[in-house]
Amino acid sequence: MAETVDAQQVSELEEAALALVDEHELIAITQSLVRQPGENPPGDEAARVAALAAACTARELEVRTVPLAEGRDNVHALTSGGAGPRLLLLGHTDVVPVGDGWTVEPFGGWVRDGRVFGRGTSDMLGGLAACVVAMSAVQRAAARTGVELTGRIELVAAVDEEEGGLGIRGFMAAGDHHAYAGCITAEPTDLQTIIAARGDCYLDITVHGRAAHAGRPSDGCNAIYGAARVIESLRAWNDELAQSPHPLAGPATWSVGMVDGGQGTAIVPAHCRIQADRRLLPGEEPEAVLAGVLARIDGLGLQRDGLRAEVTMPMSMPGFETAEGDSFVRLVDAALAQSGGPGLPAGGWTAACDGGYVSRDLGVPTVVLGPGSVNDQAHRPDESVPIAQLLIAARTYVRAAVRLLVAPGGASVRRDPVTGG
Repeated sequence: MAETVDAQQVSELEEAALALVDEHELIAITQSLVRQPGENPPGDEAARVAALAAACTARELEVRTVPLAEGRDNVHALTSGGAGPRLLLLGHTDVVPVGDGWTVEPFGGWVRDGRVFGRGTSDMLGGLAACVVAMSAVQRAAARTGVELTGRIELVAAVDEEEGGLGIRGFMAAGDHHAYAGCITAEPTDLQTIIAARGDCYLDITVHGRAAHAGRPSDGCNAIYGAARVIESLRAWNDELAQSPHPLAGPATWSVGMVDGGQGTAIVPAHCRIQADRRLLPGEEPEAVLAGVLARIDGLGLQRDGLRAEVTMPMSMPGFETAEGDSFVRLVDAALAQSGGPGLPAGGWTAACDGGYVSRDLGVPTVVLGPGSVNDQAHRPDESVPIAQLLIAARTYVRAAVRLLVAPGGASVRRDPVTGG
């Protein structure tokens, strides 16, 4: 026979779960993930996916992997719980390439000065470790106290977040989503609750001209000269966008990241390729951006010089915004404050993340909240995450899960937490 849960029992469950959040376990899981390959590109996440799945299985979470391409599987992990709406914890298993300038082993996972070092520790393997530890703590505490969660905690760790979004697109396309009461994307936010994040899209622009001998360049059509005009237009456009920032997420931006053109110094170049990053405001549609790019380039008059431009958008990721007064935002922010968070107001984020898909396509209230810094640590040499922040993040996830999934007077509790009788 079941009884309703009172506030005291909810508090006891929360305290029992918090007591199970262990610093050494957080460090160990972070290290186990950092010490596996998974740079993207090229996108070799298989070993890290296996390590994450093993960590979840060892803690008696329900685990399945979903293949999306050769050696690229999403990880789904679930706690026990009822059939009600779930708490979704969202992350990714890939990391950006190591790059130059490191003074420590990028995949060593070494601990120094209260931090774990290594590529991906902030973005976002430490966040994944905090999710796993929090899920395990809540599940074990629920079993010990006899309180049953109204819904389950679900972790989705996607592949390819840093490049084409294969993982989150596969998750969204599956179409068999459970109802979610809220989503926490465990990306690095310096432990600030982020309620507005920009999206992102990549533009691939190739300017086509005509090759000729450099001794008489007028016989050709210089594609690099045309590309330079495009690049300067994008730079000016970035300045224009800066005049209309989002109040929390900042302005939309343009950044040219790669330029590749020409065959040799003595040849008028027939082709030049530009790869550019365009950050999207919450609610801004990638299709509108693409149309704007085409119109902007058309206005440069490249055709008059025998040039033409080909434009594609190989990747787009939506931004999102959740109302500050949303009950899920208030619940998460309160959990963070009581877990030792820095006391920052709910704010915006200049980066982009997979949470935008969950917000836009599933209509789920979404926040970004995790250990580490996207500005000071992510994508940099000697990347690291503070151990103290790992603890605060895990405790925040515990509190948020219990308060979301165990309501006084609503959830059920077994009389005997051992036998269930």
